[in-house]
Amino acid sequence: ILAAMDAFTKVEIKKVILAGLAEDLQQLGDLSSQSAVPKGCMARGRFLAKADGIVAGLEVAEMVFAHVNPEIKVKWTKYDGDYVTKGTYFGSVDGPAESVLTAERLALNLMQRMSGIATQTNKMVELTRPYRTKILDTRKTAPGLRYVDKLACVIGGGTNHRMGLYDMVMIKDNHVTAAGSITKAVDKVVTFLKSKNLYGTIPIEVETRTLDEVKEALTCLPKINRVMLDNMVKMVDSKTSRVDTTMLSKALGIIKGAVATEASGNITLETVAQVAKTGVDMISSGALTHSVTALDISLKIKLLTSSKL
Repeated sequence: ILAAMDAFTKVEIKKVILAGLAEDLQQLGDLSSQSAVPKGCMARGRFLAKADGIVAGLEVAEMVFAHVNPEIKVKWTKYDGDYVTKGTYFGSVDGPAESVLTAERLALNLMQRMSGIATQTNKMVELTRPYRTKILDTRKTAPGLRYVDKLACVIGGGTNHRMGLYDMVMIKDNHVTAAGSITKAVDKVVTFLKSKNLYGTIPIEVETRTLDEVKEALTCLPKINRVMLDNMVKMVDSKTSRVDTTMLSKALGIIKGAVATEASGNITLETVAQVAKTGVDMISSGALTHSVTALDISLKIKLLTSSKL
């Protein structure tokens, strides 16, 4: 779980930056800036929010500029997680014009995507705040951008679900089918984790789709740590986004707080509060990352004739 931009996260983010620059530059580099920008020309730019939202990825953008040219200086008047309104200037960049222009697009791409995720996450967090329900992300992230997307969720006030397939066991319907039942699947997982000296350190979650499956999952306690209540929220009216949470409420009534619960399926900004009202512990939403709308941010750059800023 990402709590901050720690050393490990920085290493992972740097991989994203290196890959992004490699896509842009290949062997020949930024031909436009190399040819059109006078040598020694300096640039000054200002970051402009062109929509309301939560800004995220400021530290990531700073890493992009620093990697392209350590001489570039970035200053912010806002921090990751701050709310900005349309028309707000919230940061500046100063440095060699060629380098600033080379780094500009990757820095903006990452900031815009992260800010979009943080904004969407924050909206869900605020809608569910009265119910103290945790909002979780999922693994439905853009390939190669797992840490970027999940860091953005944390900045928006959300909580990371598992980072990958290696840090949590989630027994889904296909695993149950392969094993023969939920009980058999859990027993196989426990045996495997014990053989790897991982039992007790790697959490186990079981996905359930029916009330009978919920009851079976409860027989696996205390071996499991969480029960996912999948697609137990039914859309009643798509126009008004009214949902039926009867089945979810029944499942929670069966569980009675015996194990942590997670609701998934039909989770949108319009439905999330209705789901949280049931008292479920966590709500996961793939929409936070798989269909994110980027926050519109621009960098207004002014080229200076002098070699000094």
